[in-house]
Amino acid sequence: MTPPVVPSSLETIVIPHSRDLGGLQKLQDDFNAAGLRVFGSGWVFISVTPDGKLALETKPNQDTPLMESKRVLFGNDVWEHAYYLMYQNRRADYLKAWWNVVNWGKVGERYAAAKAGTLTI
Repeated sequence: MTPPVVPSSLETIVIPHSRDLGGLQKLQDDFNAAGLRVFGSGWVFISVTPDGKLALETKPNQDTPLMESKRVLFGNDVWEHAYYLMYQNRRADYLKAWWNVVNWGKVGERYAAAKAGTLTI
């Protein structure tokens, strides 16, 4: 995570966001809504399929898309321990604030590696 800086590498993931997930704002809205639907402990992920498409998915508990041979571009821990000290039970506020620290440069690097078939854990 990093302060909100929009690097030039963001362009490399905006096009796939638009194609696969409806654009950055829709991605954020859908990601936040998915995080709110996770019951109890779990995660929200943006994963990359073998053909390079982005997918939004949630997983319960400690599960991950890696278990299905998918590659994770980024994810958010929505277990209560991730946000309780600052946000108590306000998961929606936590999810909204989380976007301010996404390291878009790293996300761009991970997407490029996923497209090249070199993305590891």
